[in-house]
Amino acid sequence: MDKKKLLLSLLPAVTYGSAIAADQPNILLFLVDDMGWQDTSVPFWEKTTDYNRMYHTPNMERLAREGRMFTQAYACAISSPSRCSLMTGANNARHRVTNWTLQRDKTTDLKSDTVTLPEWNFNGISPIPGTNNTFAAPSFVQKLHDGGYHTIHVGKAHFGAQDTPGEMPEAWGFDVNIAGHAAGGLATYLSEYNYGHTADGKPTSLMSTPGLEKYWGTGTFITEALTKEAIAALDSARTTGKPWYLYMSHYAVHIPIDRDKRYYDKYIAQGLAPKDAAYASLVEGMDASLGELLDYLDKTGQADNTIVIFMSDNGGYATGSQWREGPLFTQNAPLSSGKGSLHEGGIREPLMVRWPGVAAPGSKTDDYLMIEDFYPTILEMAGMPEAIPDSIDGQSFVKLIDGTGHTSPERELIWNFPNIWGNDGPGINLNCAIRKGDWKLIYYYTTGKRELFNIAKDISETTNLADKNPKITADLSKRLGKALRSMNAQRPTFTATGKPCPWPDENL
Repeated sequence: MDKKKLLLSLLPAVTYGSAIAADQPNILLFLVDDMGWQDTSVPFWEKTTDYNRMYHTPNMERLAREGRMFTQAYACAISSPSRCSLMTGANNARHRVTNWTLQRDKTTDLKSDTVTLPEWNFNGISPIPGTNNTFAAPSFVQKLHDGGYHTIHVGKAHFGAQDTPGEMPEAWGFDVNIAGHAAGGLATYLSEYNYGHTADGKPTSLMSTPGLEKYWGTGTFITEALTKEAIAALDSARTTGKPWYLYMSHYAVHIPIDRDKRYYDKYIAQGLAPKDAAYASLVEGMDASLGELLDYLDKTGQADNTIVIFMSDNGGYATGSQWREGPLFTQNAPLSSGKGSLHEGGIREPLMVRWPGVAAPGSKTDDYLMIEDFYPTILEMAGMPEAIPDSIDGQSFVKLIDGTGHTSPERELIWNFPNIWGNDGPGINLNCAIRKGDWKLIYYYTTGKRELFNIAKDISETTNLADKNPKITADLSKRLGKALRSMNAQRPTFTATGKPCPWPDENL
């Protein structure tokens, strides 16, 4: 089917809320946790790097050959803000889930001697109002479900804190939930430890992964177990007679850096240090999962009517010293810094879309987009544009996928991080940022420092041009301040005076 005919076939043949037409596409969103832009053999830059040569991801290579690559796809600096923007279409400055969530009514910020942090939404998001410190909004998944899709969640959720209405995927419109709960990580990938449970079934930590008891003690790495469960769920979905949406949300490649024994030894033989070899095995195990799902689509004859989207929720864990010995800020190179940072290493993600008949095979674009854009894009893919609320911040990037459009030069991407996540490195903690065109400004709340980078010319953000370009600095500062206030964003307060930290457009 050619592109024009396929696009026409995706127009809704029925009204929203009734049965979906038989030719509606299946949609697979394959989201990886903490995967850096360079944690792949697929080069998302203009050249192949040492990191691309280090990793082995043949199925990502396959997806790149068969679809469209996005070299400048952005998310938030850490997991919860990204996933809440994905589900609600709201920018993180608006939904105020600006740090990671876990326990009800408990903040996860580190303490400061100089500033008081805002009362952000540490209880996450919810499909219904009424819970304190929570952003309430409908999800696109519920809209897919109400429109006739069979909806499947596999893996990490991390939408709402424990014991809140938004904790479990079922609350968001998923028919099936496999292993999703409030935690944003996992206790262990290893079945030898029952994925974080005692022999009698008691969780050993808040990060223990639920619902995979049949794999305990079998030697099945959790990435493989989740893949098996996803394929079983897809087999069941075929009996419903409905199009399906699968959110394959891997816990990989989040810490702990456990060894996937299927791949670990090859990286030791390659000369990698044990920790790096373990991490590379996590990456390849994730890639193998992608391959199994792509093979399943081929074997069942569903590949031509299934859209596959690959994305990560934030940059690679290349800051601090929690898991890596030796030099920091390396595995995201040429990008600076990593998870938790508003530098490129913390927010730029690998994104690919395979959409048969729409996305040209082997194509690539430098147009930029943001994680909240997935909400309207997926609904448009499903032929349900009338279900897209006017109130969301996200913008559909379907025209970037089919090559008929480009990012508007006026498009502003906004980040707000008035929190202390921890770790050290460039661009981490108590800041906000704006990207417009080739220019990006980062503003630090407590010091008033401004960093201005021309991303097109300085991808590594090595040269701060704020003083050399005062007009651009002032313009972006004003735009960022205006955008934050329009979304009712939050900022820290100086503890000694009780006064809020200045907005980016103050004290210019």
